Amino acid sequence: QVQLVESGGGLVQAGGSLRLSCAASGIIFRLNKMGWYRQAPGKQREFVASITSGDSINYADSVKGRLTISRDNRKNTVSLQMNSLKPEDTAVYYCNADGPSPYWGQGTQVTVSS
Repeated sequence: QVQLVESGGGLVQAGGSLRLSCAASGIIFRLNKMGWYRQAPGKQREFVASITSGDSINYADSVKGRLTISRDNRKNTVSLQMNSLKPEDTAVYYCNADGPSPYWGQGTQVTVSS
């Protein structure tokens, strides 16, 4: 059974930082491309960042230079360091394991106050 469990969300003031983590089980983690997506109220889920098994990284333009994705294959975790947060970063953040049958976590709320 595949499980992706996010943690680290919360309320932060604009300009602040948060670190999200996602613990994966039930998959061969080191082989999976992992990613973070987010969904703001009234909007569609959107791509934030991804990291492949070979550590190739991609970011949405809106977060480049502020968010950093990383992975630890020994701990089966993928993290998202979020700096210089803006109110428009407010959303539920979801961890994703890519593949023919992609998997999703339950999401963690990030709220950035102005």
